[in-house]
Amino acid sequence: MDIRRLKSFIVIVDTGSITRAADVLHIAQPALSQQLAALEDHFRQKLLIRSQQGVSMTEAGKAVYRHAQIILRQMEQAQADVKAAGSTLVGRVSVGLVPFSSAATLSVDLLTETRKRHPGILLHLTESVGQTYSQMIMNGRLEMALIHGTGPIKGVRFEPVFVEEFHLVAHRDLGIEPGDAPLPVSALNDLPLLLPPPYNFVRRAIDLAFTRGRLSLNVVAEVEIVRTLGRAVSRGVGATIMPRAIAERIVAESSEPIVSRVVTPRIEETLSLCVSDQSELSEPALAVRSILMELTARLKG
Repeated sequence: MDIRRLKSFIVIVDTGSITRAADVLHIAQPALSQQLAALEDHFRQKLLIRSQQGVSMTEAGKAVYRHAQIILRQMEQAQADVKAAGSTLVGRVSVGLVPFSSAATLSVDLLTETRKRHPGILLHLTESVGQTYSQMIMNGRLEMALIHGTGPIKGVRFEPVFVEEFHLVAHRDLGIEPGDAPLPVSALNDLPLLLPPPYNFVRRAIDLAFTRGRLSLNVVAEVEIVRTLGRAVSRGVGATIMPRAIAERIVAESSEPIVSRVVTPRIEETLSLCVSDQSELSEPALAVRSILMELTARLKG
């Protein structure tokens, strides 16, 4: 099989259109359509469904897309291994770091340590709220990710790293005083809160704690941007409940009197390393994983 057909197939799927894919690949649309037809003929399956809105994958197409990602990554790694045989680690490694977690505080340190120890590794970091990291790992778009939860999810393997404890973060003007004693969740019943949307793992943990306490959340805004959330808390727009590392970042980056208090009953969520259970990590990916585990161990400590 011509590997260029697999590359073209991936671009068609990612762009959602044969026309846009032809522009990206700088080839004529009829030639690209012929590549797709040859690929479908090879597998004897229809891989894409065309419509006025673009293209969508069939079940067979999803399988080809997943394997194509893995094959192309292995080809890239084979070329890098041959080029760097007997010398330093070389290759591209993709890592997802879930927002609203301790993982999101590790990006710069991970980049710095990887560049210092393995300058031949091209590190690709993703921190997105709009994509499901476990699905991206199954599709071969990511090699590993730090995410909330412990699974199980078919196609990926979870390795729990540590449990994140959540803290309330609020401006003093909202009536929250500093203190070491845990703050009862019942004291937050009427507090205006800025939280991620309900589908977010952090929000689910918070919703569960309030439901168990038969309390209502007073959510005044749903915010998916950590920096915006921190600024809004600093201005007293509302309070938030976040994993400790994010709470500490909000306090550190604010010049306002911001209070961070642990709550009771404890609100917490498990942070796990997620990898594929269908393919082994490359040598460069194993090196990055080792650095990532070192950094998370520091947070845990």
